[in-house]
Amino acid sequence: MKLGKFFALVLVFGLSSLATAETLQVGQQAPAFSLQGSDGNTYSLADYVGKQAVVLAWFPKAFTGGCTIECKSLAENGHLIREFDVAYFMASTDPLDKTIAFAESLEADFPLLSDASTETANDYGVLVSGIARRHTIYIGSDGKILKVDSQVTPASSAEDMVATLAELGIPKR
Repeated sequence: MKLGKFFALVLVFGLSSLATAETLQVGQQAPAFSLQGSDGNTYSLADYVGKQAVVLAWFPKAFTGGCTIECKSLAENGHLIREFDVAYFMASTDPLDKTIAFAESLEADFPLLSDASTETANDYGVLVSGIARRHTIYIGSDGKILKVDSQVTPASSAEDMVATLAELGIPKR
């Protein structure tokens, strides 16, 4: 009986990952979002459409191993990302106070966004059991999905983001 429950869970999680991969398609309009940032500002996709590209780097939980490594990568190498005409954020389903503390602990010089309601994570297809999967979503200045990266390597996330921005033809500042 226990083995049957195990296989049922494997099937459910397997199907949820398939749904996630199919949720956003390149070329479709990105779901709208308006989220509070670790810097006290609210960020909305609508503020960037027609102006510049946006990158949302979703991460599971603040103060955990891989998430800390990813945030450090972006904080230490943000100067490389800022060479491009792009607004970039990390986002999680953590509450705002935890997001602020995490950003401050790593001296992040870019906003970390809080989606405590999980609504935006769900809209972006990254929500699993109330937590965001580690995915990086690239959105063009026209508001359309350019790429969904589900194979994020935390330690090289900044360098990988820079390479992807160049591949996608995002203009430099």
